[in-house]
Amino acid sequence: MLLGNKVAVIYGGGGSIGGAVARAFAREGARVFLAGRTKAKLDSVADDIRSRGGQADTAVVDALDEKAVGAFVDAVVAQAGHIDISFNLIGYGDVQEPLMKISVDDFLQPITNAMRTQFVTTRAAARHMIARGSGAILTFGGSGPQTLPGLGGFKIALDALEGLRRQWACELGAHGIRVVTLKTGGIPETLPDTVPGWKDIVADIEQNTLLKRAATLADVGNVAAFVASDLARTLTSTEVNISAGAIVD
Repeated sequence: MLLGNKVAVIYGGGGSIGGAVARAFAREGARVFLAGRTKAKLDSVADDIRSRGGQADTAVVDALDEKAVGAFVDAVVAQAGHIDISFNLIGYGDVQEPLMKISVDDFLQPITNAMRTQFVTTRAAARHMIARGSGAILTFGGSGPQTLPGLGGFKIALDALEGLRRQWACELGAHGIRVVTLKTGGIPETLPDTVPGWKDIVADIEQNTLLKRAATLADVGNVAAFVASDLARTLTSTEVNISAGAIVD
């Protein structure tokens, strides 16, 4: 298995993307620790993993809270002995409106949240990874020159995330720690079918890809498991584009 004997921490582990990643990691042999703010969602994912023979633990953690994150990661290491993978998949609370209409606070919210949570969770894991001389930090979202009107600060938050990813990769590389971003062009499964115009939105996502099919949650989990594994040991300070050609590098 790709992740045998690995220990992974997944923030936002109760969400659709976080849950898919957790299931893939567990399937590939990792012991996963799921962190999030909603216990019921975390437990649902963990129960599913355990029912398939995997190892999963949960903890209610606010990934914006430095002390809470530090205590959580220390507890994981105390229980499991080490930490190999940290993947932050929380939402950033973005408000999507045109820049001429959005408030300053709403504009800054996703940027501030993204920078704070990714900095806090990465540093907490890196403290322990440095001692072992190895580790993988994964982020999600990605960047690029393309954007759309009306996104508020969301796309800018993703651009900032890439700057932070490069800086962490630069500073942690000497310790054998890799930092990689996964990016998609949208995952239809994450959209509730109750959203007005759902079919049109899904069709638009698929048509905007070169392959005329969008990434699935399973795709995200599968690629994340590979990137987190030792088979991808030469990948760092880069994006892995799984947008099916929606985002052209």
